[in-house]
Amino acid sequence: MADNDSVLTAARDWAGAPLALATVTSTWGSAPRPRGSHMLVHQDGRFEGSVSGGCVESDILATAADVVAGAPFALKRYGVADAAAWEVGLPCGGEIEVMVQRVDAENFDPALFNAIEAANAEGQAVTLTTDLTSGRTQVGEGDGFVNRYDPPRRLLIVGAVQIAQGLAGMARELGIATTVIDPRARFLTEERFPGVTLDDRWPDEALAALKPDAATAVVTLSHDIKIDDPALIEALRSPAAYVGALGSRRSHAARLERLAVAGFAPADLDRIDGPVGLDIGAIGPSEIALSIAAAMVRSFHAR
Repeated sequence: MADNDSVLTAARDWAGAPLALATVTSTWGSAPRPRGSHMLVHQDGRFEGSVSGGCVESDILATAADVVAGAPFALKRYGVADAAAWEVGLPCGGEIEVMVQRVDAENFDPALFNAIEAANAEGQAVTLTTDLTSGRTQVGEGDGFVNRYDPPRRLLIVGAVQIAQGLAGMARELGIATTVIDPRARFLTEERFPGVTLDDRWPDEALAALKPDAATAVVTLSHDIKIDDPALIEALRSPAAYVGALGSRRSHAARLERLAVAGFAPADLDRIDGPVGLDIGAIGPSEIALSIAAAMVRSFHAR
């Protein structure tokens, strides 16, 4: 799944200016950026996003300048560089194919950026298809290059405990918007969670308002069933990509019994990752937070 949030922001900021859009359409081997990754290029040379992590961007910038100036859209393929150190290539050993289109009504209509952002704001995905013979992109699935734009990833942490502090920091580095939910004011402070959205509502109320979608992870960490169980009930009623709950195997078994009494079927309960996180032998809050972050990312990709 490609992270194109910064490109969408730049498209909004640069609206009306001559632009070109570069997109990774295919990858082979150890490619540095996933299929669907974008790089938006302004006529003045500014750019946002990446198609290779730096390996071929210089050549893409030159191609984008030509496309902005009126050249037809281009499909370019890059592979391993040879002995010529200045030749464009991918030292990682992979290969990528990159499409470069002009942003206009005949190729990639600027209105498509707005359509993506509007749908994502509602928690919905958008699929665009590009005809690789004409370079024209339209909404919907069809023949050609198909790219899916999922809503931005979110993490809702229930329980402002020490593990939550480490997990919130990791999520920030991963570009995942995080909200920490806890009705206990002494736990939920900006000093303990700098730069993180804080929500002091009871978790069931908060989750009902925040509406977890298929790009959202919900993790309960409070160790208090009065706080965790209502959050899990709301999470299981949603299409959340990942639902995790802290606790021992014994406490998780008791949790499943309570949720079964609340009306959830075995298939629903199987969605809960408990005890939460990948089994990496984690010791201490920071390592447990790392195991949770890894499990969350794995679920995002599996979906």
